Amino acid sequence: MPPVPADPGPQPVPPPGADPAEGPAREPGRLSGPLFRDEQPGTPEPGASETVVLRAITDDTPPPAPAGGPYPGTPGGPAAGQPLLVPSSHPGQETPVAQADPQPQPPQRKQRGGRNLQAAIGVGVGLGAVIVASLFVVKALFLVVVIAAVSVGVRELTSRLAERKEIKAPLVPLVAGGIAMVATGYWSGIQWAAASLALTGLAVMVWRMTEPPENYLRDITAGIFTAFYVPFLATFVAMMLAADDGPQRIVLFLIVTVCSDTGAYAVGYKFGRTKLAPTISPGKTREGLAGGIGLSMLAGALLMELIIDGGSWWQGLILGGCAAVTATLGDLGESMIKRDLGIKDMGTLLPGHGGIMDRLDSLLPTAPVVWLLLAAFVGS
Repeated sequence: MPPVPADPGPQPVPPPGADPAEGPAREPGRLSGPLFRDEQPGTPEPGASETVVLRAITDDTPPPAPAGGPYPGTPGGPAAGQPLLVPSSHPGQETPVAQADPQPQPPQRKQRGGRNLQAAIGVGVGLGAVIVASLFVVKALFLVVVIAAVSVGVRELTSRLAERKEIKAPLVPLVAGGIAMVATGYWSGIQWAAASLALTGLAVMVWRMTEPPENYLRDITAGIFTAFYVPFLATFVAMMLAADDGPQRIVLFLIVTVCSDTGAYAVGYKFGRTKLAPTISPGKTREGLAGGIGLSMLAGALLMELIIDGGSWWQGLILGGCAAVTATLGDLGESMIKRDLGIKDMGTLLPGHGGIMDRLDSLLPTAPVVWLLLAAFVGS
């Protein structure tokens, strides 16, 4: 008796319009056939718990963002730089999609020293015109320029001390004493200027007594330092001006100091390798210092021979070399003060330069040296 085949049970009914030649219908959510080229036909189909649905890569356009914001930069989405996750058909499984690397931005060019070069040149030319006009039109008018610079410089320094260190150096006696020092130095000489300095110190001590005694010693020390550093050193400029050839002496003083700064910058920028004082002013180099001394000595030799009565070139060499050294030390001293205060500039009055004190830093300590050498070489 032939065997009777077992009842296969109910057969699945193909959906309407399905072609029986295509084989049995596939269940929704299932993939059949090889997914990749290296799979062999006939590979067993994975179980339902292992099936992963992959999004077809047909174009570069990402699918619409579902609720919740899965894309970077959208509300509830991942932070910038995190991978984009595409939900799969199985909960808890997500497919990372690689994102294009951001294009590198070209570095922005910075201005040298962080300053506006055109503004700095314009302000420098304007200051030079004021100085020349005041020197050679009415000599005493230059004294007004010195007094104005001293008053603004004192205010800048005391303001920065109060803002950054809470040091209350009395401003009124310092400005009044500074004017007295410059005026008496011009009309009466060094003795009266020194007496004015001493009286200014006493005035600072008395003026500060109107405040509580806390930090009294600190405040009057800062006040006496300010009186010496700004107006008293500037008094030597007024005493140079008082000579018969005062305008020529002022021109010599200004040019050798400017040449020191210019030569140091040019040579240091081109050939500078060895740092001069990296903890104080990282931009200064020993090669730049040598260039500043050389250019200042050359300018001093030429000007002493050409515009100073009784001067000779070798005296100008000495004067220029000493002026370059003191100008550099003054610049470093000002940098120390600003680093201690944690500031870049003392003020903002001069565009491209900073404040008045940022221009007086090399001039103030150079003034007594030039005045003394001129008095020794050609008389006062």
